[in-house]
Amino acid sequence: MAGNLYLVPNSLGSNDTDDFLPANFKPVITGLRYFVVENTRNARRYLKSIDQQIDIDAITFYELNKRTDAAIVPKFLQPAMEGNHLGMISEAGLPGVADPGASLVSLAHQKQIRVIPITGPSSMFLALMGSGFNGQQFRFSGYLPVQRNERIHAIRQLERLTEKKNETQIFMETPYRNNALLADLYSACKEHTMLCIAVDLTMETEMIRTAPVGWWQKKKPDLHKRPAVFLLGNT
Repeated sequence: MAGNLYLVPNSLGSNDTDDFLPANFKPVITGLRYFVVENTRNARRYLKSIDQQIDIDAITFYELNKRTDAAIVPKFLQPAMEGNHLGMISEAGLPGVADPGASLVSLAHQKQIRVIPITGPSSMFLALMGSGFNGQQFRFSGYLPVQRNERIHAIRQLERLTEKKNETQIFMETPYRNNALLADLYSACKEHTMLCIAVDLTMETEMIRTAPVGWWQKKKPDLHKRPAVFLLGNT
């Protein structure tokens, strides 16, 4: 009988796993001996934060990130095929959401491995909850194009969807490029378009604010190297 694949939530910035990790799952997570992770070093540190007594050296880690050869990903499920439970940890938030983990989950379903997602923080949904925008119709576009002209075109398309369908648009950027994205939002969007910026979610420096683009143009917050989620919508 195959083992289970547990999708283990990670912190968005809080250092206390009691803030977000369900207590009944902690013994399950610390009892796992196989993990698929984005970064082994960070995953080891995270597991230690859950339980200092965990034997890290007894755990086998497989790295799944944007540099991983897709041909070797099926091998990561071998422990589960042999009856062992397996965990998957993203760098932040929920596995399979805006990270490479979805490919492993898809393979697990193909191999009839039970997938068990564990409740945890999602920057996308926390931002949507706090925005005041339409939570019935929304689109998560992930990362917008890197090239400026393509990014501006994408922003204008999202703005049009917001106006036409009353659909909330959710997107993000690599933290060191946040200010460049903001500059493009200022130039591409109409001044009355509503923009929500949710930054440093779950941390002491958390800020969630919804206001017209014209208002943000005057404030010009510095978001350099701060994890942020951006939303366009109607209030």
